[in-house]
Amino acid sequence: MSVLESIIRKRNGQKLSAGEIKALVNDYSCGAIPDYQMASFLMAVYFQGMSLPETIALTEAMAHSGKTLKLTGLKGMVIDKHSTGGVGDGISLALAPLVAAAGLPVLMMSGRGLGHTGGTLDKLASIPGFRTALTSRQALQQVQKIGVAMIGQTAELAPADKKIYALRDATGTVENISLICASILSKKIAAGIDGLVLDVKCGSGAFMPNLSAANKLAQILKTVGRKSGLKIKVLVTDMNQPLGKAIGNSLEISQAIEVLKGEGPEDFTALTLALGAEMLVLGRKAASVKEAEQILRGLISTGQALDKFHCLVKAQGGKINQLPAAKSRFMIKAPAAGYIAGVNTREIGMVAAMLGVGRQKKEDTIDYSSGILLHKKIGDPVRPGDLLATMHYNKAKAIPELKKRFLAAVHIRKTKPALRPLIYR
Repeated sequence: MSVLESIIRKRNGQKLSAGEIKALVNDYSCGAIPDYQMASFLMAVYFQGMSLPETIALTEAMAHSGKTLKLTGLKGMVIDKHSTGGVGDGISLALAPLVAAAGLPVLMMSGRGLGHTGGTLDKLASIPGFRTALTSRQALQQVQKIGVAMIGQTAELAPADKKIYALRDATGTVENISLICASILSKKIAAGIDGLVLDVKCGSGAFMPNLSAANKLAQILKTVGRKSGLKIKVLVTDMNQPLGKAIGNSLEISQAIEVLKGEGPEDFTALTLALGAEMLVLGRKAASVKEAEQILRGLISTGQALDKFHCLVKAQGGKINQLPAAKSRFMIKAPAAGYIAGVNTREIGMVAAMLGVGRQKKEDTIDYSSGILLHKKIGDPVRPGDLLATMHYNKAKAIPELKKRFLAAVHIRKTKPALRPLIYR
């Protein structure tokens, strides 16, 4: 069956066989299918969806579109973590060295930003000299030596996902459960890990806008992951406001350092510890979540977690003392008195992207020093003139318009709102 026939069948809501999906993925990987046809297929999937068997077939096809890594020679189980993405979600930056300091091998394969969300690779790239393009062999050797590596997708691991990932970002086909599931799990299966802790975001800044959709994604990730042989733990967490206080690549690196010093924002630190604890339990480094959290807090207080972060940066060529800083600042102040009652997190993510934090189209370059520092969170009281946020930027284009968009995304009310839980389930 031709690619055009597969596109038409999916456009019409018909189910594709595993063979059709595998052929489509393999042909796109080797360049036999052009971007415009794959973009058409992705849009058809976006609107028509995929069944569970189709999702499993897509995941397996993408995972085996290249080589799979054999993690031999490592002491203990290899447990990874992945988030479905949000605004200010730089958890991996602190989490990977923290968990590695506890003796659990961490090989974290991450991606770049999608849509309004940031990507771990973009954040790491803000560290001058930091190399994420390690080969599989180099990454494995580094984990054997220091216990942790943070890399992008290598040329040989899940190459189909790498191409499709970039295309989804540029074609408005990000927010589809099957595509999200296949993208996340194909990388992890190809990397040869033993287990995975997943952070499924829910809310105005997530791809899953409500708890029902987030639960559905969590369930399909767990089902497909277990069928592929992974040990899986899934947390559904809140993304109805940016996580932490920093939005932007180098700003989030600085925030991760604060967390590892024990000085990070409360919500960011709490989620880092929660995810790290689940990783330690899954990797049999702790008998319970409570015990695991105590271990992680100890590693922060003794400085071992921060030492591991510096060891990671040095091993991958980074110069942490040369983080870029934006040339200009613009302060956004509260227009009225009351409480921060809610925010449109997606809109704030788009404002940050327009400052240079993310890409508007596939070919865009990122301004690693730009971003937003938040000074107020939901539930905080404000008076007229109080500082809400500081924009960090280098190019002064459209700053007044971005200020208007930011203020329109922040809702100030006279009564204090009920606070949402950080972790729903």
